[in-house]
Amino acid sequence: MNLETGPFTIDLLHLVLIASVIFLVITVLRTHAATKATTEVDSPKEVGGPQEADADTTVEPELEPEPEPEPELEPEPEPEPEPEPEPEPELEPIEQVSSAPVVEVVNTDSALQILSLLQKEARFIDFTQEDLTDLSDAEIGAVARLIQAGSQKALAHYLTLAPIATEVEESAIEIPVGFDPAHYRLNGNVVGEAPFNGTLIHRGWRVTRCELPKITQGHDTTILAPAEVEL
Repeated sequence: MNLETGPFTIDLLHLVLIASVIFLVITVLRTHAATKATTEVDSPKEVGGPQEADADTTVEPELEPEPEPEPELEPEPEPEPEPEPEPEPELEPIEQVSSAPVVEVVNTDSALQILSLLQKEARFIDFTQEDLTDLSDAEIGAVARLIQAGSQKALAHYLTLAPIATEVEESAIEIPVGFDPAHYRLNGNVVGEAPFNGTLIHRGWRVTRCELPKITQGHDTTILAPAEVEL
């Protein structure tokens, strides 16, 4: 085609040329961009700006730092032995206080002595142990008179007796507040608290003197009267 043939032909060529130029520019730009990206990847960068890599320079590998030696562990101290516990003090047993009255052991020697003396002076044990069924009242009365005289003699010799109540029997009597129950035994209808008014039935007795003979060592007080043998 001739460029001078008309305006249409010229315009088409211009368009083809412009398109070719644009395509070439785009291709150059793409090539330049790819080359630049490849260079940035292959070339190392340092702080402060880019630095060209020397192809002949050998990059030595960085040595890893040697691990620091672990500190030696000090041996654990041996545990101190625990002190032995002190023995607990022994507790003394607590004496239990009984509410019941304490009964003391009674020495029976004195009682046996009195029985022996009454037997010796008044045949008291013989009288109490005798079968009085076949005896009349008069005979028993006569025997009782002898026993009463002998017993009175024996008791008066070794003991002194006194009545607890000084009033006459069968008379009125007043029992005061705080009286000793060992001295007075109340009978009948006992209601309320002292003082009590009543009738004296028996005056009671107490010992004010006791002088029994001494017992020799080895003497058996259970023998109240020896057996008598006539030869």
